[in-house]
Amino acid sequence: MLEIVAVFICLTTLLTYVNYRFIGLPPAIGVMVTALLFSLMLQGLSLIGYPGLEARVEGLMNQIDFNDLLMHWMLSFLLFAGALHVNLSDLRSHRWPIGLLATVGVLIATVVIGYLAHWIFALFGWHVSMLYCLLFGALISPTDPIAVLGALRTANASKPLKTTIVGESLFNDGTAVVVFTVLLGIAQLGETPSVADTAMLFVREAVGGVAFGAVIGYAIYRMIKSIEQYQVEVMLTLALVIGGSALAYELHVSAPIAMVVAGLIIGNLGRNLAMNDMTRRYLDGFWELIDDMLNALLFALIGLELLLLPFNWLHVAAATSLALAILLSRLLTVAPAIVLLRRWRPVPSGTIRVLTWGGLRGGVSVALALSLPAGEERDLLLSITYIVVLLSILIQGLSIGRVVRGVTGQKEAPVTHG
Repeated sequence: MLEIVAVFICLTTLLTYVNYRFIGLPPAIGVMVTALLFSLMLQGLSLIGYPGLEARVEGLMNQIDFNDLLMHWMLSFLLFAGALHVNLSDLRSHRWPIGLLATVGVLIATVVIGYLAHWIFALFGWHVSMLYCLLFGALISPTDPIAVLGALRTANASKPLKTTIVGESLFNDGTAVVVFTVLLGIAQLGETPSVADTAMLFVREAVGGVAFGAVIGYAIYRMIKSIEQYQVEVMLTLALVIGGSALAYELHVSAPIAMVVAGLIIGNLGRNLAMNDMTRRYLDGFWELIDDMLNALLFALIGLELLLLPFNWLHVAAATSLALAILLSRLLTVAPAIVLLRRWRPVPSGTIRVLTWGGLRGGVSVALALSLPAGEERDLLLSITYIVVLLSILIQGLSIGRVVRGVTGQKEAPVTHG
């Protein structure tokens, strides 16, 4: 285990350096691009008769449970770090668009993408059952909080737009996991759960996650308020994420949602009422460093996954078609919600365009695809999901700033490192 950790930390650091020194892309996306290039280089060495290095890296990659690593641990750290800097009053003022997109939006997108995927797969000669197409719709529907947060760092979006996109991405995985779990249960057991069972699953996972996150977040806030020692206060937040995530999975509630809620409490109540300036400075520095390091590791792993997935140009063509279908479903999800919202409050022009293009897919979708039962359909959906995620991060992630500036009329911000 120590060997795997050492190899991937060293490799990710090297890829981060190469991007910073020679490529200059936004950090997370740049690391993924350099990891992709590294994967292609290893495959090229194998083709000319030097397969040893590729086989070694492949062997290490096979020892990593990407689904468990991301969904059970990394996602909790990254969501807590992201939620620390979200203003609770801003989130509350945009609760309706966030709530609609994170719940009803995910359900609509699941169905729309599922039916479009069924049609596209048939065009390419693949006979994928409707149930598995809906599973694909569920795993690819939620916008990825990690990819979204990373992309918006360099985009000068207005506060309402940024709050809506970030808020949706922080909360929509609860709905997606419930939908995915229900569909996966049908696929494995062949039985359709009752409405009551589905509702109970949602309450336990999503609502339970909110309640659990509020309890542990408030408890740590009170502990932080009772002392004036920044080392202990930072350690309390670290224990909150590690211990809270482990306990959430024991209680069968959503750890990611719990960490979002806890992060909002610490980032708002804790920051404003319980911390002095030194604690705020150390807390922000610590969690920004954790966020940057884990983002780099995650995107490096996404790039290196190329070594493990057998796909061909037919997969690339199908995934490109599906990426367009996913954008269409995103538009069909966003537009009605924003049009409806305009009846009660003013909405900035270009909101639909930015929200549609800003719906990035990322590691969460890959992790869910990896949890599908072994078989031909799983292999196909995993390869397609991976390519769709790459297209989303590379194309939408690199151009969201340009789309935002086109809507707001702002000039391009200078690129900064660090």
